[in-house]
Amino acid sequence: QVQLVESGGGSVQAGGSLRLSCAASRYSNYCMGWFRQAPKEKREGVAFISTDGSTGYADSVKGRFTISQDNAKNTLYLQMDNLTPEDTAMYYCAAHRQNGGRCYGLDVRGYNYWGRGTQVTVTS
Repeated sequence: QVQLVESGGGSVQAGGSLRLSCAASRYSNYCMGWFRQAPKEKREGVAFISTDGSTGYADSVKGRFTISQDNAKNTLYLQMDNLTPEDTAMYYCAAHRQNGGRCYGLDVRGYNYWGRGTQVTVTS
């Protein structure tokens, strides 16, 4: 079992920045990802980091968002810059055990551990 707790959400004006954090009860051997869900929309992948440190991003956030981790603190981060109203959503941290296998990247279906989310609201 992995417990995930997100923090760092809030309200910001367009063009601003936020940094989300995800504290994990376990971290090694897990592929970690950030996902978001806007009202009446499907949950979508935003960014991920695999156990070998490789990262990936949704096209909509490339160049604006950066995923990183602090293994010593079992914490995942998402730095979000140049935010737009379209980034408004509930943001979730997620994990799945990788064990040398594939990381499911931005595929929601591959993750079996989820946090409760943190709300990000971007005003114009």
